[in-house]
Amino acid sequence: MLIYALTIFSGAFLLFQVEPLMGKYILPWFGGSPGVWTTCLLFFQTALLLGYAYAHLGSRYLKPKTQALLHGLLLVAAVLCLPIIPSESWKPLGTDNPVFRILSLLTLNLGLPYIVLSATGPLMQRWMSLTEPKASIYRLYALSNVGSLLALISYPFFFEWMFSRNLQAYLWAVGLVGFMILAWMCVYKVSRYTGDHNQTNSEGAEVSKPASATDRVLWLSLPALASLLLLATTNKLCQDLAVIPFLWVLPLALYLISFILAFDHSRWYNRSIYAGLLVVSFAVMVALIYLDEDAPLLAQVVGYSAALFVACMFCHAELYIRRPSPKQLTAYYLFISLGGAVGGFLVAVVAPLVFKSYLELQIGYWLASIVMCFIAIETSDRKMVVSSALGAVGGFLTAVALVSSCNGSGNWMSDALIGYWPFIKLNIFVLSIAFAVLTACFIDFKKGILQQWSPRLGLFLIFITSLLGSLFLTQIKTARVGLIDSSRNFFGVLSVFEYRSDETSDIYRVLQHGRIIHGIQFVEKAKAMRQTTYYAQGSGIGLAINSLPKNRVRTLGLVGMGTGTLASYGRAGDQVKIYEINPQVLEIAKKDFTYLSQSNAKVDVVMGDARLSLESELKEGKVQQFDLLALDAFNSDAIPVHLLTVEAFEVYLKHLRTNGLIAVHISNRYFDLQPVVEKLAEHFNLGCVTISDDNVPDWWVYETSWMIVGEKNRISSTPNFTLRADKPALTKTAALRLWTDDYTSLFKILK
Repeated sequence: MLIYALTIFSGAFLLFQVEPLMGKYILPWFGGSPGVWTTCLLFFQTALLLGYAYAHLGSRYLKPKTQALLHGLLLVAAVLCLPIIPSESWKPLGTDNPVFRILSLLTLNLGLPYIVLSATGPLMQRWMSLTEPKASIYRLYALSNVGSLLALISYPFFFEWMFSRNLQAYLWAVGLVGFMILAWMCVYKVSRYTGDHNQTNSEGAEVSKPASATDRVLWLSLPALASLLLLATTNKLCQDLAVIPFLWVLPLALYLISFILAFDHSRWYNRSIYAGLLVVSFAVMVALIYLDEDAPLLAQVVGYSAALFVACMFCHAELYIRRPSPKQLTAYYLFISLGGAVGGFLVAVVAPLVFKSYLELQIGYWLASIVMCFIAIETSDRKMVVSSALGAVGGFLTAVALVSSCNGSGNWMSDALIGYWPFIKLNIFVLSIAFAVLTACFIDFKKGILQQWSPRLGLFLIFITSLLGSLFLTQIKTARVGLIDSSRNFFGVLSVFEYRSDETSDIYRVLQHGRIIHGIQFVEKAKAMRQTTYYAQGSGIGLAINSLPKNRVRTLGLVGMGTGTLASYGRAGDQVKIYEINPQVLEIAKKDFTYLSQSNAKVDVVMGDARLSLESELKEGKVQQFDLLALDAFNSDAIPVHLLTVEAFEVYLKHLRTNGLIAVHISNRYFDLQPVVEKLAEHFNLGCVTISDDNVPDWWVYETSWMIVGEKNRISSTPNFTLRADKPALTKTAALRLWTDDYTSLFKILK
């Protein structure tokens, strides 16, 4: 058994160690968007499906000796694919949807090794059931998840810090060669097997009943739901915080822990407890989605992560309860991997095409309540099925009617539901009462808490499902108040709202990326060219632009467009060059806002990732000679870390005119970017100053922090800079390691 265990463990470790490594390689090439990691996960889940399909078909149609020989040859072919370092020729050239390019890159660089590694778990378990029929094979599935978990945890806390990306790739290659040697030992052992390949082991006697159609549906739907929630939660965290390996790893690690516990032993799962926790998770989701950016960083990370773990534990434990005999093992794992791929496909591909906002998280938890309801009915008193189904339909129609009545026109239902804290408190109160009633459904005063579902539970869970659906639908409806335009693509959700000011009665439009405002413009023509939000005259960027020479034509470079507010600073004859990766931002800036069209300067827009575009211009001999280059490319509230590295600043400085300036927008709720930029300025022997605009006079001007970087004499000789300068973060800067493409760490700069 030991050789099988070592092979499974090492294969799982390599499988999940390479995931964040490849994400780290390609993230800067595709704009640092959360969609990059979501697409990577789609590839990994699809490749896992192919590996499981290969293991299933080989186990079913090939004799053990033939299968062992085939797998041995594939192992050698996988090693011949090394190294896995992607070529820079894969960098995108235009603004097309990068999903296909990312999938193609990963397939050609990693496809065969990943598929071979993916097949390891089910294949080795099947082989062990033949050669060691008395061994417990399902524990090996838990062991593979332990290896995966160790790989994920070790990456952001050890490998990412200790080794460069290229060295990590070569270490992984060495690991793959070691894995091949272990796997070949298993191949040799199976090639000598002469028994019946249709036999089962002693563990199969425990689960000898053939799988029903319902079982097979749940084999697919439960992992699909868990996968959907995994990607939706990861998307949410990365979109609102940062696209970094830690926030990739944390949800995936919890997902794997739930697999480990569920498949280790049934003692880790009690239906009554987890059903109650799932109801609590529903309340947490309602509160967090309503609080949105007002929720503290820790509350968001802990809340979303805990809810994900509970939901995944429910899905995977119910999946384990329906495990088949080892004879059906590879088919079982094939269904699981197919479900995972389906969930990933729904989030990464279908959702951006179908939805104009992020709805998959709410839909995922609503589906979780429906699945819990279905399982309760399916395992309870069969006489309740018809009445419960009718109750579900009635509950759904009630929820729809409830939301339809909330039309925002002053009726009592709308006023009650659109309230902010009162509504949240009502939700939590109702769902807490629901949790108490749910727990009571499992109490038998003679036997204590029951492990199995109680027949009285079905209709109650339908009430919970209807309530949750109505709350989520109400949230969706209230979030659309004032919405006049919206779109969604690989780079996120863009929404345009139109409001009337309570103070001045002015009509104005707001652009939001995710949940973060990226610009405001007044509709009235006389006020349309006001510099608003983060770009007012008194802000750091306003002072920097106004400090530029006034006796000649100026060239301004802008990384990130938003509504195009900064174009309003352009004078006749000025050149304004904007670098924007998201084509829908340009479309909305032209359609719903007028900063670009009304600017006095000549405005050019370059589509594509700013860093790649600037690098490409240097290769073509085009040096822009910017008087000022402004970095304002936040992805919702996420930090595009690839724009704040030594390699990135080397490119920026080559495009600057003598005495030119770099302005970096560092306003952020959760991370203090001041020491990062100070460290970069120190590395290049430049001066820098931080300017915070804290006492803003008007409601349309936001409190901001900008950092201005340039020649030391240029910075120190500008009065507006020195008079408004914040204190430098000397202690934090001294302790911080310089950011490079190989090393970035947001842990050190948490506020």
